[in-house]
Amino acid sequence: MHHLFRLTYGSARTIRNLTLALLLGVSALPAVAEPVIAALGDSLTAGYGLADGQGLVPQLQAWLDGKGADVTVMNAGVSGDTTAGGLSRLDWTLSPDVGGLIVALGGNDMLRGLPPEASKANLEAILQGAEDRGIPVLLVAMQAPANLGPDYQAAFDAIYADLAAKYQVALNPGFYAPLLGSPPDPARLAPFLQPDGLHPNAEGVTKIVEGLGPDVLTLLDQMK
Repeated sequence: MHHLFRLTYGSARTIRNLTLALLLGVSALPAVAEPVIAALGDSLTAGYGLADGQGLVPQLQAWLDGKGADVTVMNAGVSGDTTAGGLSRLDWTLSPDVGGLIVALGGNDMLRGLPPEASKANLEAILQGAEDRGIPVLLVAMQAPANLGPDYQAAFDAIYADLAAKYQVALNPGFYAPLLGSPPDPARLAPFLQPDGLHPNAEGVTKIVEGLGPDVLTLLDQMK
Protein backbone atom coordinates (compact mmCIF):
# COMPACT_ATOMS: atom_id res chain seq x y z
CA MET A 1 0.00 0.00 0.00
CA HIS A 2 2.82 2.39 0.84
CA HIS A 3 4.51 1.91 -2.54
CA LEU A 4 1.18 2.33 -4.30
CA PHE A 5 0.75 5.67 -2.55
CA ARG A 6 4.22 6.80 -3.58
CA LEU A 7 3.56 5.77 -7.19
CA THR A 8 0.31 7.69 -7.21
CA TYR A 9 1.98 10.73 -5.65
CA GLY A 10 4.84 10.53 -8.14
CA SER A 11 2.43 10.33 -11.05
CA ALA A 12 0.52 13.36 -9.80
CA ARG A 13 3.76 15.28 -9.36
CA THR A 14 4.81 14.43 -12.94
CA ILE A 15 1.45 15.59 -14.34
CA ARG A 16 1.73 18.82 -12.33
CA ASN A 17 5.22 19.49 -13.65
CA LEU A 18 4.21 18.79 -17.24
CA THR A 19 1.22 21.12 -16.88
CA LEU A 20 3.42 23.92 -15.54
CA ALA A 21 5.89 23.39 -18.36
CA LEU A 22 3.15 23.70 -20.98
CA LEU A 23 1.72 26.80 -19.32
CA LEU A 24 5.15 28.39 -19.24
CA GLY A 25 5.82 27.49 -22.83
CA VAL A 26 8.95 25.43 -22.12
CA SER A 27 9.90 21.94 -23.15
CA ALA A 28 8.83 19.25 -20.71
CA LEU A 29 11.68 17.07 -19.49
CA PRO A 30 11.18 13.35 -18.80
CA ALA A 31 10.66 12.47 -15.16
CA VAL A 32 13.73 11.15 -13.35
CA ALA A 33 13.15 8.10 -11.15
CA GLU A 34 13.83 8.50 -7.45
CA PRO A 35 16.94 6.74 -6.12
CA VAL A 36 16.19 3.52 -4.23
CA ILE A 37 17.74 2.25 -1.00
CA ALA A 38 17.15 -1.42 -0.17
CA ALA A 39 16.91 -2.33 3.53
CA LEU A 40 18.22 -5.90 3.79
CA GLY A 41 17.35 -7.31 7.18
CA ASP A 42 15.25 -9.59 9.37
CA SER A 43 12.08 -9.11 11.43
CA LEU A 44 13.25 -5.75 12.81
CA THR A 45 13.44 -4.44 9.25
CA ALA A 46 10.33 -6.27 8.06
CA GLY A 47 8.17 -4.67 10.76
CA TYR A 48 7.22 -7.81 12.68
CA GLY A 49 4.13 -7.42 14.88
CA LEU A 50 3.36 -3.88 13.74
CA ALA A 51 0.44 -2.44 11.79
CA ASP A 52 0.93 -1.11 8.28
CA GLY A 53 2.80 2.17 8.38
CA GLN A 54 4.35 1.54 11.80
CA GLY A 55 7.31 -0.64 10.79
CA LEU A 56 10.86 0.49 10.27
CA VAL A 57 10.73 1.05 6.53
CA PRO A 58 7.49 3.09 6.36
CA GLN A 59 8.53 5.18 9.37
CA LEU A 60 11.99 5.71 7.87
CA GLN A 61 10.37 6.68 4.56
CA ALA A 62 8.16 9.22 6.33
CA TRP A 63 11.16 10.61 8.22
CA LEU A 64 13.13 11.01 4.99
CA ASP A 65 10.15 12.59 3.23
CA GLY A 66 9.92 15.06 6.10
CA LYS A 67 13.56 16.00 5.51
CA GLY A 68 12.86 16.61 1.82
CA ALA A 69 14.95 13.62 0.75
CA ASP A 70 14.12 12.39 -2.74
CA VAL A 71 14.49 8.63 -2.18
CA THR A 72 12.44 5.44 -1.94
CA VAL A 73 13.25 2.87 0.75
CA MET A 74 12.55 -0.72 -0.30
CA ASN A 75 11.69 -3.24 2.41
CA ALA A 76 13.93 -6.30 1.92
CA GLY A 77 13.42 -7.58 5.46
CA VAL A 78 12.39 -11.19 6.09
CA SER A 79 11.40 -12.30 9.59
CA GLY A 80 13.69 -14.97 10.98
CA ASP A 81 16.37 -14.38 8.38
CA THR A 82 20.03 -15.02 9.16
CA THR A 83 23.11 -13.59 7.45
CA ALA A 84 23.09 -16.68 5.23
CA GLY A 85 19.50 -16.00 4.22
CA GLY A 86 20.31 -12.36 3.48
CA LEU A 87 23.25 -13.41 1.32
CA SER A 88 21.05 -15.84 -0.61
CA ARG A 89 18.67 -12.95 -1.43
CA LEU A 90 21.34 -10.42 -2.35
CA ASP A 91 21.30 -10.81 -6.13
CA TRP A 92 17.59 -10.19 -6.55
CA THR A 93 17.55 -7.52 -3.84
CA LEU A 94 20.17 -5.48 -5.70
CA SER A 95 18.01 -4.90 -8.77
CA PRO A 96 19.19 -2.31 -11.31
CA ASP A 97 17.18 0.50 -9.66
CA VAL A 98 18.83 0.02 -6.24
CA GLY A 99 21.58 2.56 -5.58
CA GLY A 100 22.15 2.11 -1.84
CA LEU A 101 21.96 -0.72 0.69
CA ILE A 102 21.23 -0.90 4.42
CA VAL A 103 22.47 -4.19 5.91
CA ALA A 104 20.86 -5.07 9.25
CA LEU A 105 21.50 -8.79 9.73
CA GLY A 106 23.06 -11.01 12.35
CA GLY A 107 20.54 -10.87 15.19
CA ASN A 108 19.11 -14.29 14.41
CA ASP A 109 22.59 -15.75 13.98
CA MET A 110 23.38 -14.58 17.50
CA LEU A 111 20.08 -15.82 18.97
CA ARG A 112 20.77 -19.26 17.49
CA GLY A 113 24.35 -19.28 18.70
CA LEU A 114 25.72 -19.69 15.18
CA PRO A 115 29.52 -19.45 14.83
CA PRO A 116 30.60 -15.80 14.59
CA GLU A 117 33.10 -16.66 11.85
CA ALA A 118 30.25 -17.95 9.66
CA SER A 119 28.18 -14.80 10.25
CA LYS A 120 31.20 -12.66 9.43
CA ALA A 121 31.84 -14.57 6.20
CA ASN A 122 28.22 -14.08 5.08
CA LEU A 123 28.22 -10.38 5.89
CA GLU A 124 31.54 -9.96 4.12
CA ALA A 125 30.12 -11.62 1.01
CA ILE A 126 27.18 -9.19 1.13
CA LEU A 127 29.49 -6.19 1.41
CA GLN A 128 31.70 -7.54 -1.36
CA GLY A 129 28.67 -8.04 -3.59
CA ALA A 130 27.59 -4.44 -3.03
CA GLU A 131 31.13 -3.18 -3.62
CA ASP A 132 31.36 -5.11 -6.88
CA ARG A 133 28.24 -3.27 -8.06
CA GLY A 134 29.47 0.11 -6.85
CA ILE A 135 26.64 0.37 -4.30
CA PRO A 136 27.39 2.22 -1.02
CA VAL A 137 26.36 0.47 2.20
CA LEU A 138 25.21 1.42 5.68
CA LEU A 139 26.02 -1.49 8.01
CA VAL A 140 23.92 -1.73 11.19
CA ALA A 141 25.77 -3.37 14.08
CA MET A 142 24.37 -6.07 16.34
CA GLN A 143 25.50 -6.94 19.87
CA ALA A 144 25.53 -10.34 21.56
CA PRO A 145 24.27 -10.64 25.15
CA ALA A 146 26.64 -11.58 27.94
CA ASN A 147 24.83 -14.85 28.62
CA LEU A 148 26.38 -16.33 25.48
CA GLY A 149 29.78 -16.11 27.14
CA PRO A 150 32.57 -13.53 26.91
CA ASP A 151 34.40 -15.27 24.07
CA TYR A 152 31.32 -15.48 21.86
CA GLN A 153 30.29 -11.94 22.76
CA ALA A 154 33.70 -10.50 21.91
CA ALA A 155 33.97 -12.40 18.62
CA PHE A 156 30.44 -11.52 17.49
CA ASP A 157 30.52 -7.86 18.49
CA ALA A 158 33.82 -7.35 16.64
CA ILE A 159 32.35 -8.45 13.31
CA TYR A 160 30.73 -5.17 12.38
CA ALA A 161 33.54 -2.73 13.17
CA ASP A 162 36.05 -5.04 11.45
CA LEU A 163 34.01 -5.29 8.26
CA ALA A 164 33.10 -1.59 8.22
CA ALA A 165 36.79 -0.71 8.41
CA LYS A 166 37.80 -3.27 5.78
CA TYR A 167 35.18 -2.22 3.23
CA GLN A 168 35.10 1.46 4.20
CA VAL A 169 31.35 1.52 4.75
CA ALA A 170 29.37 3.56 7.26
CA LEU A 171 28.59 1.82 10.55
CA ASN A 172 25.47 2.49 12.63
CA PRO A 173 25.84 1.45 16.30
CA GLY A 174 22.64 -0.58 16.27
CA PHE A 175 18.86 -0.29 16.09
CA TYR A 176 18.46 -0.37 19.87
CA ALA A 177 21.15 2.20 20.65
CA PRO A 178 18.64 5.11 20.76
CA LEU A 179 16.42 3.09 23.11
CA LEU A 180 19.20 2.21 25.53
CA GLY A 181 20.35 5.79 26.07
CA SER A 182 23.82 6.93 27.10
CA PRO A 183 25.31 5.25 28.97
CA PRO A 184 23.42 2.18 27.70
CA ASP A 185 20.87 0.87 30.19
CA PRO A 186 18.77 -2.21 29.28
CA ALA A 187 16.18 -1.14 31.84
CA ARG A 188 15.16 1.67 29.49
CA LEU A 189 14.06 -0.78 26.79
CA ALA A 190 10.78 -2.04 28.28
CA PRO A 191 8.47 0.86 27.26
CA PHE A 192 9.61 0.55 23.65
CA LEU A 193 9.16 -3.20 23.17
CA GLN A 194 6.25 -5.38 22.13
CA PRO A 195 4.95 -7.96 24.66
CA ASP A 196 7.49 -10.50 23.37
CA GLY A 197 10.21 -8.37 24.96
CA LEU A 198 12.27 -8.51 21.79
CA HIS A 199 10.76 -6.53 18.92
CA PRO A 200 10.21 -2.76 19.09
CA ASN A 201 6.73 -1.31 19.26
CA ALA A 202 5.68 1.64 17.10
CA GLU A 203 7.10 4.19 19.54
CA GLY A 204 10.33 2.23 19.72
CA VAL A 205 10.60 2.24 15.92
CA THR A 206 10.11 6.01 15.91
CA LYS A 207 13.12 6.41 18.18
CA ILE A 208 15.12 3.89 16.13
CA VAL A 209 14.41 5.89 12.99
CA GLU A 210 15.51 9.11 14.68
CA GLY A 211 18.87 7.47 15.34
CA LEU A 212 19.16 5.75 11.97
CA GLY A 213 17.83 8.55 9.75
CA PRO A 214 20.92 10.81 9.70
CA ASP A 215 23.08 7.87 8.63
CA VAL A 216 20.63 7.10 5.82
CA LEU A 217 20.88 10.72 4.63
CA THR A 218 24.67 10.28 4.53
CA LEU A 219 24.17 7.08 2.51
CA LEU A 220 21.96 8.99 0.09
CA ASP A 221 24.70 11.59 -0.37
CA GLN A 222 27.14 8.78 -1.20
CA MET A 223 24.76 7.56 -3.91
CA LYS A 224 24.90 10.88 -5.80
